[in-house]
Amino acid sequence: MAKAGKRPTRKRKTLTRERVLEAAVELADRDGLASLSMRNLGGELGVEAISLYNHLANKDDLLDGIVDMVTAEFEDPRSARGDDWRAVIRGCAITQHDVLLRHPWAAALAESRAVTGPVRLRYYDALLGVLREAGFSMLGAYRANLTIDSYVYGFTLQEVSWVDWPPESADREWELAEAFVERTDEAEFPNLVSIAQLSATGKIDIRADFEIGLEAVLDGLKRIREAS
Repeated sequence: MAKAGKRPTRKRKTLTRERVLEAAVELADRDGLASLSMRNLGGELGVEAISLYNHLANKDDLLDGIVDMVTAEFEDPRSARGDDWRAVIRGCAITQHDVLLRHPWAAALAESRAVTGPVRLRYYDALLGVLREAGFSMLGAYRANLTIDSYVYGFTLQEVSWVDWPPESADREWELAEAFVERTDEAEFPNLVSIAQLSATGKIDIRADFEIGLEAVLDGLKRIREAS
């Protein structure tokens, strides 16, 4: 009688730093940043948590690493070089906003980190380079970059901090706006109620709001450039 052979085992993918960070981003996207522990991450990868320390120095290294992973999704300012610096900055800002919305935890985490990773450093150095080539002085480029960054991250943080983020549907957004109108005294808060009524009738478009505000920022950057 032939001996029964052992059931073939599935070969486990080699664990690398990149694979660990990719799994961490996926876990944070799915379950929120609070779920990101070494134990949970090890479970995602099918390994003991202790083995992750072969690729990560500590939890801070993990957090800095996933911020860099997200930053790698931003549009490289150097890939969009052209005579129209506004178009380059506009494209980078819109892409940055879109990426941060795909990873709703990332904006707050990035702004809280004391250490800036190499990918993030390269991104901002390239953005400053675009501004310098567009005629901004070094101080002007610094101020312009600070303004862009503050706008993108500030808008995104406010957007993802809404209770029902991400919104289930446009209908749900309208329901929330209608509920606000119903429970709010219009005589006391007439302007807020008016805005909620606009939202309830579908006349508020957050994406359009972001891009309109971005144009105002770009107009301001033009003045910084002219003063450089």
